[in-house]
Amino acid sequence: MAWQMDVNPLGNIGLSALVAAIPIFFLFWALAYKRMKGHWAALGAVFIALIIAVTVYKMPVNLAVLSTFYGFLFGLWPVSWIVITAIYLYNLSVETKQFEIIKNSLAAISNDRRVQAILIAFCFGAFLEGAAGFGTPVAISAAMLAGIGFNPVYASGIALLANTAPVAFGAIGIPIVVGAQVSGVDLMALSKMVGRQLPFFSVLIPFYMSVVMAGWKKSLEIWPVLLVAGGSFAITQFLVSNYLGPYLPDILSSIVTILCTAIFVRIWHPKEVWTFEHEEVVEKAKLQYTLGQVFRAWAPFILLSIFVAAWGVKSVKVALDQILTLKFPIVGLDKEVIDYVGKPKAAVYTWNILSAAGTSILFAAILSIPVVGASISTAIRVAGKTLNSLKWAILTIGIILGFAYLMNYSGMAITLGLAFASTGFLFPLFSAFLGWLGVFMTGSDTSTNALFGKLQEVTARQIGIDPVLTVATNSSGGVMGKMISPQSIAVATAATGLSGKEGDIFRFTFKHSVILTFLMGILAMLQAYVFTWMIPVWEKAVETAKAASAAQAAVQEGYNILIATFVASILLVIISRIVGKGANYVK
Repeated sequence: MAWQMDVNPLGNIGLSALVAAIPIFFLFWALAYKRMKGHWAALGAVFIALIIAVTVYKMPVNLAVLSTFYGFLFGLWPVSWIVITAIYLYNLSVETKQFEIIKNSLAAISNDRRVQAILIAFCFGAFLEGAAGFGTPVAISAAMLAGIGFNPVYASGIALLANTAPVAFGAIGIPIVVGAQVSGVDLMALSKMVGRQLPFFSVLIPFYMSVVMAGWKKSLEIWPVLLVAGGSFAITQFLVSNYLGPYLPDILSSIVTILCTAIFVRIWHPKEVWTFEHEEVVEKAKLQYTLGQVFRAWAPFILLSIFVAAWGVKSVKVALDQILTLKFPIVGLDKEVIDYVGKPKAAVYTWNILSAAGTSILFAAILSIPVVGASISTAIRVAGKTLNSLKWAILTIGIILGFAYLMNYSGMAITLGLAFASTGFLFPLFSAFLGWLGVFMTGSDTSTNALFGKLQEVTARQIGIDPVLTVATNSSGGVMGKMISPQSIAVATAATGLSGKEGDIFRFTFKHSVILTFLMGILAMLQAYVFTWMIPVWEKAVETAKAASAAQAAVQEGYNILIATFVASILLVIISRIVGKGANYVK
């Protein structure tokens, strides 16, 4: 017999929420105060959550254990798969000395650490978020920053901080699509509303990154670069989200920003070059390689961009899923939990072997082997070294996702959501923190929209404000929780060789996360009660037919895109080998 979830087991929502929050309080304490290693902190949180789920929420032991196991599997695939393949691609570049050419090419643009952080973490990271999401930009950006000489803690922290503004439209707009489906609000209206919140923060984030790195005074020295980067991203993000929809804001905004920032930096330079305290200020580097050699060094990351962009197209996903996708119902858990609205919760593990974002990165890495000049034995050796270096990070990610699924299936996450929803007039402020909490627990803006989207919509109607605002704020506030999500932190530490130092990164990002979420909540309050004209006018279900039609993407179109992707990639490999002579890897 199925188990009925009770989201208020103590009869008082405030008291129930306080008990449900104990595992989260433990995580905060373990990471920020005790600086525990990530896997030990996560194990402690899971143990406490299991006890509360069984004793307070009366969840059967087998369901509690199975839901944790289900989340652990999701942590292994697809999340850890992204980390493994992304770091493998990076390690190939390092092992074959091609990354030395990349470092020189970046230093030739600017030897200022502030500018390099903007170019890599904010500009390039936003492209990766838009194309793939789910940890890819943090893994690649953090690894690249550490590779060019950033302190690993700063490399991780800056990559996490930069990965905020693009998150809501990440992975070709999946968080917005899920938010609209779950809540019932209009997809285009939700895209517009998020596009009228995040651009304010897109302008702010480059300044914020620079201040965190160098302080106010040093940041003001490069305000033109920061304004160009943030401004070009914000304007494009607003225009695309409001006039084209939720699928391309990150892709187009990042391309525009990369071009604008790179061109501007070639024209304008800060009076004084800033580096970290442990570094000596050196002259701006001269490009030591031919343009062909630089192109060859960057080719693996160009291939990465091509593949993750292709994999983000819905028709490609459909085509790949038809070829090879395995689904395994979690026996004993699937439809054995009845949620708080009376609907059985499915528990089917999907092993999307070909359509996973990590697989697209693997194809890029395989094609990069001849590009970087590595032998098969070298490629295999690097793969083994990569897996060995990531073993603790993979374990941490799996445990964290197990914790998130247990919070979801037990009803504890909904209890916390209902407590936020009881704040009445102040709900738009707490709406942002509800999204923040969801991303902290799950590591995903998509997941927090799935978890709390309907709750946001219902509560908004009860207090008399437009639900499109609160559902949008759930997503926009959620992006600020990305930088403190244990899952994201585990990805960053894995990429920079800091596994076991998750507590240090958590301490680095926590206050910034809270400040930015509070500012998002204030903006939502103003939009709810003062600047109501900023909320788009919409009619419920006006896009239902269009959305259903768009979901039926032609499989043949997916095959055509795949063929074009591989043909273009092979041509890129050939061209990079021809024009990049003189930079061969010697074993």
